[in-house]
Amino acid sequence: MSTQSPAAPGGDKLDAGVLKVAAVVILGAIMAILDTTVVNVALQKLTIEFQTSFDTIQWIATGYMLALATVIPITGWASDRFGTKRLYMTAIGLFLIGSMLAGMAWDVESLIVFRVLQGFGGGMLMPAGMTILTRAAGPHRIGRVMGVLGVPMLLGPIGGPILGGWLVDAVSWRWIFYINLPIGLITMALAWRLLPKDRPEPGERFDFVGMLMVSPGLAALIFGVSNIPSAGGVGAVEVWLPALAGVGLLVAFVFRANRVTNPLVDLQLFKNRSFSVAMVTMTFFCVAFFGAMLLLPTYFVLARGESAMNAGLLLAPQGFGAMLTMPIAGRFADKIGARKIVLPGLVLMLAGLIAFTQLTATTPYWLLLSALFVMGLGMGATMMPITSAALQTLKSQDMAKASTATNILQQTAGAIGAAVLSIILAALLAGKFGVPTAQGQLAATAAVSDPATHEVASGLTADAFSTTFLWSMILLALCLIPAAFLPKTKPALPEGVDGEVSAAPPIMTH
Repeated sequence: MSTQSPAAPGGDKLDAGVLKVAAVVILGAIMAILDTTVVNVALQKLTIEFQTSFDTIQWIATGYMLALATVIPITGWASDRFGTKRLYMTAIGLFLIGSMLAGMAWDVESLIVFRVLQGFGGGMLMPAGMTILTRAAGPHRIGRVMGVLGVPMLLGPIGGPILGGWLVDAVSWRWIFYINLPIGLITMALAWRLLPKDRPEPGERFDFVGMLMVSPGLAALIFGVSNIPSAGGVGAVEVWLPALAGVGLLVAFVFRANRVTNPLVDLQLFKNRSFSVAMVTMTFFCVAFFGAMLLLPTYFVLARGESAMNAGLLLAPQGFGAMLTMPIAGRFADKIGARKIVLPGLVLMLAGLIAFTQLTATTPYWLLLSALFVMGLGMGATMMPITSAALQTLKSQDMAKASTATNILQQTAGAIGAAVLSIILAALLAGKFGVPTAQGQLAATAAVSDPATHEVASGLTADAFSTTFLWSMILLALCLIPAAFLPKTKPALPEGVDGEVSAAPPIMTH
């Protein structure tokens, strides 16, 4: 337990001690988020570099997110077993090793493996840092802490694509990973100096068996689904065999979780109506939104011929929009019902996505930038209130398990969204250019680069993106249904909340 006591419940302001802890956590979070957004803008370059397709290259993102989901549940147990400060610094070290190796990758397979290693560090980094911070601030200021964290962390989504684009264009794609080294070393030094000391307090046994069911199960299921375009349908062995094995492992986990003590994911949490509704809402949100965000930079580079750096600059309005609404939404999440914030946020995001379902090779940039800004406004008003709604009605003794479940679901849904929308795009590009799925993106790149076929190829490519974004919009529209059942009034303080949170509320890392 941290030696730094939470502030008195009567105070709302975050004192200097909490702000110092927040500074370290923010820096670590920016490093993780910066890495994600930097990679997204480089996907087209990496596809060409390794002569592969989008449904393969997306595993650089999907593998990272599945690795996050794998180690997130370990974090709570390891925090008690080894101490949060020690775990936080270990996570930074693992993230740096993964970054260095990813920069040295020699083929797409090695890059995916090293990204998974990087994800193991990133998966522990976020929850451990947030645990330290929420213990320092207290549960009554969760919304305020989330708001304070949210605005600086948006520097990652804004600055990441710009920095990544510049590195890809002017230096080398390898430096999108090497750039983590100086940031991580600074974070490590500040964590050693500023984070409060804590002592290990071994708690319940960790459910390693459950982890060995969930993580391989999710990976096998997504791998099987991702093979559908190249295999020609669901009847192929490389599709149904891994998918069936994945489903079998996940079903076995559900049955086992109801019979053992301290399961990896406590399914009893879903008896809480607010928690269940928030989880369903978050699932549709993450699948639709973060899958789409993976594709946006590639549209600007592939269909519009922009440099990677220009693609990064064109994404900035979304981050600025979220910066305006996120702190307000975080504050109001503590005071009024989440439904009153989330529903308008989703409507704004849907309004912005409409422009991307009508993409052509000549869609005016002012329209696309305006749409991105509107989507950012909606994103800022949606992410944190859904998280707050999931946690606000739980007892303090359930907070750690709920935080684990929420983080696993976020990363898993994001991985599924990235895989599914990438598969759709890869299949559409292959169909437009009459080539196998594995060659669709390369064929589009070659045709767009040829002056003789540029105009027609750009139009076909843009049409493939617009159809993919239509699927994203449909998934996001489905999110309105569970969101309508989120709490419409401020929830009462749950029995058992005594001034300390044992685990962190989750925060997006995509």
